Amino acid sequence: MNAPSTTFRDYVLMHAVVAAWGFTAILGKWVTLPPVDVVVWRTGLATLVFAFLAARHGGLRLAWRESWPLAGVGALLGVHWVLFFLSARLSTASVCLAAMPTAMLWCSIIEPVIDGSRRWRPLELAVGLVMVGAVWLIYQVEFRHWQGFTVAIAAAVFAALFATSTKQQVSHRHWSVIGTYQMGGSFVAALLCRPILEKGPLPSLPDARSALGLAFLVLVCTVAAYAGFMKALRTMSVFSMNVIYNLEPVYGILLAMLVFGSSEFMSPGFYVGAGVIISSVLILPWLRGWVERR
Repeated sequence: MNAPSTTFRDYVLMHAVVAAWGFTAILGKWVTLPPVDVVVWRTGLATLVFAFLAARHGGLRLAWRESWPLAGVGALLGVHWVLFFLSARLSTASVCLAAMPTAMLWCSIIEPVIDGSRRWRPLELAVGLVMVGAVWLIYQVEFRHWQGFTVAIAAAVFAALFATSTKQQVSHRHWSVIGTYQMGGSFVAALLCRPILEKGPLPSLPDARSALGLAFLVLVCTVAAYAGFMKALRTMSVFSMNVIYNLEPVYGILLAMLVFGSSEFMSPGFYVGAGVIISSVLILPWLRGWVERR
């Protein structure tokens, strides 16, 4: 049977998914709860929604050897989200999003360590050095946001760990089952981070504004985006998905300007550095293909 062809609707769906992911930094700053509490509520509620959907697709029962790796990788995602929202709160949504594409550099370094069959590629490391220069530029021109930017880079490292670890997990389960265990692991990780970053083990109760933001974060930016991503994955090539995915900071920075206005405006040097980082990520697939053809 031939694989289904990619339609225009699939491309629109994937762009919508990436825009929703880019909107998460804005919601993390808009919700008045502490960053770790945002993650606790997000992952806890998302686990319940995924579990409800999984119950309608054959149940949740998995063997221990299959369930604990999913939860463990989900814990990496939970730490990533805690750092991600903490970065947006310490600086701005734009600064937070500008650091996220550096995950590509960390993936290039981490993946050969996890997957022994893959070597470090000189091209990826060279592009990584360009990104390091852009990161240095951002530190120089926006030093007042050094804390938020540093935390965002740490979040990108955990995003790379999550991506490379997820790649090693081969599962034919429904996406809702995988989502349940990964969100469950993220929930536990966020709860463990709570006493370290805030007082007490339990999260604060959200007010009306925060509850509305959390509902959008869970239903649209987590569950619906995850489902849309898995649907697009059936027809789109990995190359096309990676190119669209790397537009996340572009969508996020533009949306942040629309929502928060002048508070998100940075110096010209910041946009030069962010542009170099984003351009490096977007151009790498073409450079890699050119080198392989040569």
